[in-house]
Amino acid sequence: MNTFALAAANSGAGSSIFMLVMLAVLFGFTYFTMIKPQKKQQQQRQEMMNQLKKGDSVEMVDGLRGKIDSINDADKTIVLDADGIYLTFSRLAVRTVLKQADASEAEAAKPAEEKAEAAKTEEAEDKAEDKDSQE
Repeated sequence: MNTFALAAANSGAGSSIFMLVMLAVLFGFTYFTMIKPQKKQQQQRQEMMNQLKKGDSVEMVDGLRGKIDSINDADKTIVLDADGIYLTFSRLAVRTVLKQADASEAEAAKPAEEKAEAAKTEEAEDKAEDKDSQE
């Protein structure tokens, strides 16, 4: 009878350590698969909210799209221009920024487009001159 009692006592200590290790592994798995990615996503969303500026085209959580007309930092609200209709929303209602208003990028893109158009025009003129000289 004493042998059975000793065997039961030894196996109980081993299973409790195994149970603690398995609990730690389960907690680690849960943290790295659920909690950490959610915190990262929340941080990215907060950065997006802080970078909103007037003129950005945004999509709201209900699917409404429009351009930001003004931002009120005190109330944490934005006024959205949706085709001439001005609506006030909480900043948290913004799902994504569709395109950001950046005048310098727009101005930088214009000369590049003009150069491409000029190159096409020159090519067309060269082809026309070649065709005329062959006739």
